[in-house]
Amino acid sequence: MTKTEKKPPNKLLAGILSFARDVAWIGGFLMLFQSIAYAGYYIPSGSMEPTLEVGDRIGVAKFSYGYSSASLPFQPDLGTGRIFADLPERGDVVVFAPRSEKRTVFIKRLIGLPGDRIQIRKGRLWINGERAARRLIGTEKRRDSLGREFAVKGYEETLPGGVRHKIFEYSDNTPADNTPVYTVPAGHFFMMGDNRDNSRDSRARGGFGYIAHDELIGRADAVTISFADCRAESCFAGLPVSRFFSAIE
Repeated sequence: MTKTEKKPPNKLLAGILSFARDVAWIGGFLMLFQSIAYAGYYIPSGSMEPTLEVGDRIGVAKFSYGYSSASLPFQPDLGTGRIFADLPERGDVVVFAPRSEKRTVFIKRLIGLPGDRIQIRKGRLWINGERAARRLIGTEKRRDSLGREFAVKGYEETLPGGVRHKIFEYSDNTPADNTPVYTVPAGHFFMMGDNRDNSRDSRARGGFGYIAHDELIGRADAVTISFADCRAESCFAGLPVSRFFSAIE
């Protein structure tokens, strides 16, 4: 009677299964990390210039305002509400996903808090009857998507509460430079791009309106790396290295 011989283990199959298990663990960890801690996003448009340039990669703190279904990868519709909720502050640069836009992700600056009255008059921002101060920094040359050069004015704007940030204005007489008064509803926020004449935001003309608290994804804290065009920044190998790991203000 002969003994039954055991087949030697398939080392190749065992290696593949081990590698797949490791990949699954790493993928699960990264998904969890991006859901509850930090996530990376790419800036595809110029609506937040000069603060953020096309080609910037940014780090977004998911824990800043608590968590909702918008915080999760792919923004599944799990209903309204937010856990560990915290309110953003005026002047924060915020990433959010409006339901009205089929969960498309946007990044803008938070200008209006619940109950605020927001208006643009002749290009100037008014909040609760107070005109935000602005200081002319200078004029910059920019190019549009067709390569045509144009001039844009850069300002430093100061919001109520003291937050200072840079904005762009082509002029003070575009359709977006004169608006009605917007009264921000409870539980909502008013967002605007820093590139004031080239931003689709909470203003009525083609905008997405007020943003609900549970549509917030997180606060944009830093530019991690950038593939933006080199302008005044220090450049190395054609990259604006001075933007790498810089705080977003």
